[in-house]
Amino acid sequence: MKGLRVGRELFTRSEHNPLITHRDMPYCCNTVFNPGAAVVDGEVLLLLRVEDLEGRSHLTVARSKDGVTDWRIEDEPLMHPREHGTPYEEYGIEDPRLTYLEDIGKWVIVYTAYSPMGAGVALAVTEDFKTVERYGLVLAPNNKDAAVFPRKIGDKYWMLHRPAAGQIEHVWLTECVDLVHWGHPWMVINERGGPWWDGYRVGANSPPIETEDGWLVLYHGVKQFPGGPTYRMGAALLDLEDPRRLLARLPYWILGPHEPYETSGEVPNVVFSNGHILDGDKLHIYYGAADSSVCLATGRLSVIVEELRQHRV
Repeated sequence: MKGLRVGRELFTRSEHNPLITHRDMPYCCNTVFNPGAAVVDGEVLLLLRVEDLEGRSHLTVARSKDGVTDWRIEDEPLMHPREHGTPYEEYGIEDPRLTYLEDIGKWVIVYTAYSPMGAGVALAVTEDFKTVERYGLVLAPNNKDAAVFPRKIGDKYWMLHRPAAGQIEHVWLTECVDLVHWGHPWMVINERGGPWWDGYRVGANSPPIETEDGWLVLYHGVKQFPGGPTYRMGAALLDLEDPRRLLARLPYWILGPHEPYETSGEVPNVVFSNGHILDGDKLHIYYGAADSSVCLATGRLSVIVEELRQHRV
């Protein structure tokens, strides 16, 4: 029957994938994956999640002039659980998202602080990715997958996050005026249940992107199979002035694990992005593949938004 095919992948993988593996690191580690991304001093900067040989994660800076090749990776972590002494990071520091806030002139690093008490949302700021100021835990466990919006809406900062309530894990919003005291939670993207690709779990990917049609939210969806979960990427739109309003949501994924480096690794069948670089209409997504390497895929922002226009809620 005609007209029954639904969806298509909207990103093209880099021919250089994987860009960074544990073999490229200047010190010994197990894996490197799930980086935050930014443009700093005309270069692409990735804040890599690195898992050490103890099993804990820390964050290390990598830089590249073209964002693809010749990565210069720091010899020492920018953030390590050992250096701070907080009990909330005892098990590691994971999955950073980077947002530049012009009103304070600093980059916000929002990350998962993992400890015996669970996974919580922590926040730090930096001007140069050489030193950081930790604000500490801002959302108590169990909570993760947080991403700060790139500007105030009204007079408030806004952040996506993913609290866990038993087996229920939706994408929520929270707001504040000082980057510390977050409140007024509101659920915006639900896990759909059933057989859907995002039926088991959803969570935010990189920070929201402002477009004329609304805030573009790239999110990961999980489907549980007998052999384990599969992580893919989807897209939704939130209202520019009231991000609590969901405007559109694609019913299908736009990037999923197919290549060998995505289907085989520490955690098979995972495409998981924390960071993007927007270059005009080109959207460069940096993602972790199978929790084992850093990869790159590129799409067109206008194409994603046009697809969303066809799927208003």
